Order: sequence, then C-alpha cells, then structure tokens
Amino acid sequence: MHGFSLRLVARALIGGLAIAAGSTVLAQAAYPNKPIRLIVPFAAGGTTDIIARVVADPLGRELGQAVVVDNKGGAGGTIGATEAMRAKPDGYTLSVATVSTIATNPAITPKFPYNPETDFVPIINIAATPNVIAVNPKFPGHDYKGFVDELKKNPGKYSYASTGTGSITHMLMELYKSMAGVQMTHVPYRGAGPALNDVVAGQVNMNLDNLPSSLPFIKEGRLIPIVVAAPQRLAVLPNVPTFKEVGLEPVNRMAFYGILGPKGTPKEVVDRINSAVKKVLADPAVKKRIEDTGSIVIANTPEQFGEQIKSEFATYKEVVKKQNLTLD
Repeated sequence: MHGFSLRLVARALIGGLAIAAGSTVLAQAAYPNKPIRLIVPFAAGGTTDIIARVVADPLGRELGQAVVVDNKGGAGGTIGATEAMRAKPDGYTLSVATVSTIATNPAITPKFPYNPETDFVPIINIAATPNVIAVNPKFPGHDYKGFVDELKKNPGKYSYASTGTGSITHMLMELYKSMAGVQMTHVPYRGAGPALNDVVAGQVNMNLDNLPSSLPFIKEGRLIPIVVAAPQRLAVLPNVPTFKEVGLEPVNRMAFYGILGPKGTPKEVVDRINSAVKKVLADPAVKKRIEDTGSIVIANTPEQFGEQIKSEFATYKEVVKKQNLTLD
C-alpha cells in the first residue's frame, strides 16, 4: 500500500510539472496579449520620433497588438531611458535607444542613473543616420582641405554649435578635434533647430549635425557641407568625402535608433520582437519612409546591436577622458 501511495504522488508531481511547463510555453506563445508601450526619450517631431512612428504601426500589425509610442523627453534622453530601464521586463515596455542615451550622455555624466551595457537588453538596431560637418558660407574654407588649413592656421578662433553638452553632435566633434589636431570653441544649444539657426545666421561658424535636419539648408546653399560620417559618399552629397576618406575612420560614426528592453527581458520575447521588426523593415514602403529621412536601414541581431552599444560607449568614454570634458 505504501508503494502504491508513492507511485500516486510521483504521478501527481510529474503531471503537475507537465502542466506547469505547458503553461509556460502557452504564456510565451501568447506574447503579446496586450498593447506594447514604446518609449521615445525625446520630444515628438525629431528623427528619433519619426523613425519610431514609421515602425510602430506596422510592427503592431505584425505582432497582433498595438505598439503605442510614448514621448518622454528631457535631459538629453536620460529621463525616458531611465523610466524604460525601471519598467517590468516582460516585453510590454520597450524603448528607442540613440547614441546619446546609450553612449555620449552616460560617458560624460558622473553617477549616471543606468549602465547602458548592463541595464538593458539589446533587441535590434532599426536604422542609422549620417552626420555632417557644415559651415556658414562666409567661412574661408569650402572643401575639406581648406577647412582644416583654416582651423590649423587659427587655433581657437572659430566656434561650433551642438545640440547640447553630452549630445552626439558635441561628442563626435570633440572626437574629430582630438584626431585632426584642431581647436574650436564649443557653443551648446537646446536642440538642432536653434543651433542651425545661429550657424545659418553666422553667429557661430559651423556645426556637426544629423544630416536630415541640416540637409534643407545645404540644398539652399545656406550651409556648406565639408565632410560626412557615413559608410560611403551619399547620393545627395556626392562631392563630400567621408571621414574615412580623409583618414579619420574612427570619426566615421553615425547616429542610430535601436530598440531595447529592460534587463531581464526573456530571450523568447527579444527574438519575437527582433523577427517582427525585421519583417517590417523588409517592407519596401517602410524602408523608403526611413530612407526619406536620410537614414539607412540596419536591421541587425540582438548580439550585433549589443556589440555596437559597447563600442560606442567605450569610444565616447575615451573622448571624455582625452578631451577632459565635463558638463560645466
């Protein structure tokens, strides 16, 4: 009788484990079963927001649940990214990552609220945008050689505008300065709009900016493009060399827009989202809308995106150290 009871207990335990395992599989297979929040850590209207919205609607259709864009701007993207980091890691709160949120701001800010390498799970890099150094037409050099010669003849005479201290436009220009051996004064602004306005007006001599916001002024001849950060020369600027072409390949870094989950997001969820985003980005209409912003579709693996994050963070930590940069 005693042995019979043990067999009954064993069967009950095995059955219970099987039911539990089945429930786990069903739970994973059911993802998502409610709307997904996609935090954009910047205000509406910028390139980050535009790309997030281009992807969100078709991604919702692919996943079978709405993907709702939630703009949480402030502190160079830090406020929104911090909120995303603290979210429950169940795949229902994701965030858009940029170089500012996962590299430049953490690199320059003491006691930053999160570690970009350990507090998030990389899912996919959606797209990347070239950057461009452009000068006011009154600047003496209108090609790369003339530009560098003028800066070297007059160290410290000229100024450049950025979208804010710790932004990619600030830190990438500092990387350029350190490698090219030139000196310029940094003038930070609260966003691309006011920075561009003062460069066009001649209040500041030049800027380094994401291509989409500068391109209209370049096309109108109100800014002169000098050099671009891009994999190869751009069709819209065929006569402008890349940083790689002028011997400064480490500066050939683009802005990018990827998707992260909070630390602990299950691999099954990560893979599901990665696969769905890739299908969305393969749609010619979606691809064209992204490319119309001046961006290039990336669509890589979680592992590849993770390596990009590590590389960007390490690069800008070195820039901060070498250039002795602070937030003051």
